[in-house]
Amino acid sequence: MPEAANRGKGQENALKLELVRNSALAVELTGDQCGVLAELVSVRSLADGEVLVPQGASDNHLYAIVGGALAVARQVEADGQWINLHLLTKGDLAGELGFMDGRPRYAALRATGPTQVLCLEREKLESLLEREPVVVYRVVHVILNRMSMQTSELTNYIYKVHGKY
Repeated sequence: MPEAANRGKGQENALKLELVRNSALAVELTGDQCGVLAELVSVRSLADGEVLVPQGASDNHLYAIVGGALAVARQVEADGQWINLHLLTKGDLAGELGFMDGRPRYAALRATGPTQVLCLEREKLESLLEREPVVVYRVVHVILNRMSMQTSELTNYIYKVHGKY
């Protein structure tokens, strides 16, 4: 029995490593650094309509979408209907602000169809600061680059520059 459990754990670790390597989190990481990060993440599978993080909740996780899609959505209080504000798909990150500052979420993250995400807890990443500071730096660098791109896109949208709106 322990041999079968070890084999199952080895397969799970190999799957996590492959998912990390193909995720937005690994853009600046070497193969060995992906292995370090894979030890920290968990994989979560969501059903259609399942809420990953409710609006108003504080959450210290960063999510990398590795399959399916997440809607950034708000639920209308009057009738309970969902309003999708943005759709995130494979290759996107979700929850960057909450991961960085711990403040409550303005909107929910809700699966639109079967979805799979990598979950990285802030404290687990911080635990690498002394042992693997370059991994922490590179992951945070990816997060900040994406936040900067989102700010630019929003600014362009608001001021109607560099695109069709």
